[in-house]
Amino acid sequence: MSNEVRVRYAPSPTGHLHIGNARTALFNYLFARNQNGKFIIRIEDTDQKRNIEGGEQSQLQYLKWLGIEWDESIDVGGEYGPYRQSERNHIYAKYTEELLEKGLAYKCYCTEEELEKEREEQSANGQMPRYSEKCRNLTMEEQEKLASEGRQPSIRFRVPKGQVIKFNDIVKDEVSFESDGIGDFVIVKKDGTPTYNYAVAIDDHLMKMTHVLRGDDHISNTPKQIMIYEALGWEPPIFGHMTLIVNESRRKLSKRDESIIQFIEQYKDLGYLPEAIFNFITMLGWSPVGEDELFSKEEFIKIFDPERLSKSPALFDTQKLVWMNNQYMKKLDLDKVVELSLPHLVKAGKIEENLDEEQQAWVRDLIALYQEQMSYGAEIVELTDMFFKKEIEYNHEARQVLDEEQVPEVLAGFANEVEAMEEFTADNIKAAIKAVQKSTGHKGKKLFMPIRVATTGETHGPELPQSIALLGKDTVLARLQSVVS
Repeated sequence: MSNEVRVRYAPSPTGHLHIGNARTALFNYLFARNQNGKFIIRIEDTDQKRNIEGGEQSQLQYLKWLGIEWDESIDVGGEYGPYRQSERNHIYAKYTEELLEKGLAYKCYCTEEELEKEREEQSANGQMPRYSEKCRNLTMEEQEKLASEGRQPSIRFRVPKGQVIKFNDIVKDEVSFESDGIGDFVIVKKDGTPTYNYAVAIDDHLMKMTHVLRGDDHISNTPKQIMIYEALGWEPPIFGHMTLIVNESRRKLSKRDESIIQFIEQYKDLGYLPEAIFNFITMLGWSPVGEDELFSKEEFIKIFDPERLSKSPALFDTQKLVWMNNQYMKKLDLDKVVELSLPHLVKAGKIEENLDEEQQAWVRDLIALYQEQMSYGAEIVELTDMFFKKEIEYNHEARQVLDEEQVPEVLAGFANEVEAMEEFTADNIKAAIKAVQKSTGHKGKKLFMPIRVATTGETHGPELPQSIALLGKDTVLARLQSVVS
């Protein structure tokens, strides 16, 4: 095995980049960079029926968006290509012949109907369905007879009897499987396509993978892959199987679970920041030393240690993600915040796509007003709703404020100040509120709350003078008038 750490992320182009797959890619990437090793992306596209158009491109596009770079793949090349499994059939064929010649694999002529009947009978008898080994010891004459019937064979691996397959897992420590519980498995389908466990073992060896970090759902595949390694006289890599990601109900994260946004593309479209998503995903099932939760990519690379992968399921905490993205949004350059938020206001029909200089300045100030509390770009639509309403419907809490006895006096005084204002600016509005305090004697919540509720319709919000200034003089006077009258 190579002294240089070599790891891979090997997606199937059967869908878009999912949170779970992104985590696998991230952990492998961070480990490779931490060890000054190589991170490889290999496309496992042998299941042509399930591949979707654009699936391969989507994987690479959104890995790049997250900030992940790779050393070898379909787009950058490398000395161990091809990096698409569908282009490596000639390689697998060579090893299939070797296994057949050594008697470590054999041709199976069973039809799908025969195999299904076998499985049904085993299930009915309370047995775990597995291949009956019907074709395991066919003579050459028997094989020729079955072939003459037009039967196309698959190739099965001859699983050794009575063995225990053991390996030390980075996450799970020692793991063992009994070979008698596995059954002879197909390594090449009837159409000549290699199966996953066969192709991945050959690829990982030939591409000199030293470590295989992947999800817990692959652990039952590992003994099959180890047997392929051993049959071909190869040393297996070091395995690490990351625990499941679970939702807040502690159930395995399912792509059908609509309570959680699960695809990286969706987060990008909502205006989340790649740095925050990178940070959040890295903390799903891995923890640093100490209590800190916010790290840059460079810091993660420096501190990443696979020994700190969690042995317990990783909780996908949506509120934690929202909080984390907000921490990044607060520190972001305003131009970038505007770039993330503006398309959502356009899409919602709140503003036109082509703005003049004055409108651009207004929208910029509006977004700046909410930068501190905004968690992601699309949230700007809901946060700024009051600026695009002609009429306000006051909720129960707002009505309670407006029913207080001092309200008419405060709002009438503020309306007079606004009416007399030549320049409708935040500074002048602040001065006007102080003038109302002086003339009415009301202060604190008795003063600010009625003005906030009457003008914005809300009991909480960003800086009041700035909010009122952005609403505009005519809108503010109309809202004050509707409450006072």
